This record gives sequence, C-alpha cells and structure tokens, in this order.
Amino acid sequence: MQGWIIPPPKKPTKNKLEFESERTAKVRWLVRYGYLKSGPIKEALLKVPREDFIPDDYRDYAYLEVPLPLPGERATISCPHSYPLFYEPLGLAQGHRFLEIGLGSGYGTAVAREVVGAEGLVVSVEIDPITFEFARQNLDAAGYRDIVLVQGDGGLGYPELSPYDRISVTAACRAIPPPLTEQLAIRGRLIAPVFKDAGQDLVVLERGAQGIQKRKVSEVLYVSLRGIYG
Repeated sequence: MQGWIIPPPKKPTKNKLEFESERTAKVRWLVRYGYLKSGPIKEALLKVPREDFIPDDYRDYAYLEVPLPLPGERATISCPHSYPLFYEPLGLAQGHRFLEIGLGSGYGTAVAREVVGAEGLVVSVEIDPITFEFARQNLDAAGYRDIVLVQGDGGLGYPELSPYDRISVTAACRAIPPPLTEQLAIRGRLIAPVFKDAGQDLVVLERGAQGIQKRKVSEVLYVSLRGIYG
C-alpha cells in the first residue's frame, strides 16, 4: 500500500443510516468527478454496502478514498473510485460472463454480480486462502450464493467456464497472462494494471476477429499479481 496513508484501526461506531448517507454521497462524488457514468454500475454501487466487506477495525473508513487492509498476504480492498475506474472502460453490462482475478473482500464481486444480473455469470479467482475465506464469508452473509468462487492462481484464469465477455485483473502484472487472453471471447474486453518503467498503467485489451487492440486508461497503483505470472 505504498503511496497511501492508511488510517489507524479503531472500533466501529457508525450506524446503518450513516453508512447509507456516506454511500449516496460517494456515488454523487464519483459522478461529479467523471468516474461513474453507467446507470447499472451506479445502481450497483448504491445497493451494495461496502462497509460489510471490510474488517471491523476499518469499517468506519469504508467510503474514504484509501485502500484498506484485508486478511491475507498483502491483501487490500481498493479505493471506492477503483470499481467504476475498472468497470466503466470494460463496459460491464447485463448478461456478461465476467471473470475477476483477485477476489479481495468480495465487494467488487458483489458489485459486478448486480451489474451483470441474473442472465450473467460472475467467476472470481483468489490465490490467498485466508483472503478467499474472508471474501467467501462476506458474500455468503450478503446473500450472493450464485457466484463461482475459485481458490487458485488467478493468472491461469478459469478455463472451465470460458470464454468470458469481460475480465478484470485487480493486481499489477508485468504482462497480461496469456491464459487470460485465451479465455477472452471475441469482442471481449480485459482490464489490468501493467507495470511500466516508473509505475503502472491501467490497460484495456479488446479482442477482435483480427487480433487484440490495447489502450491506456490511466496511471494506477496496485499490489503485484501473485502466482506463475506474478
């Protein structure tokens, strides 16, 4: 979490109404600053209680623009703006088959499930068993029991349910792992932070019939991908 000032752990004091007010204010902020444009993504961010996906000691900080620690090795929940930052360029929408690499707290997974709807599919892969179990419990408690959760090396994807319309990699990699591009459907999109000389670029790949096109979205700062392609 280099580059961020993480607030100190504390006993939670905020109630449900306070969190709802902060969630609404955060969504308005995301719209105002241009991160959030899609109606379905906006509705998902309003619906999913981010505070329920954060360890108790950091729960009161749920809507601050800082990453927060999670159980597991170098695990964090990303800043609130990170979710539309990823999902808007992906064009994540109803009916998509979505693969998430890096389950984290399960919050982004729940948001994606709301966006793709009953006709879609969400598969999430997490390498850290402690982080995986934390997210699994969060999602189960929130009622998200139709998401496919996989404990394993995210760089390998999950070929059993491929191809995917959209793939999100929530950790920085030296290059996009080849198994992930292989599991991307024609006209599918993949987003990932990719290391460059002096930082990381958030990059979108789009797979067409004639090959893969790539474009940069912004500069970002994410923890490194683990596993074979880490």
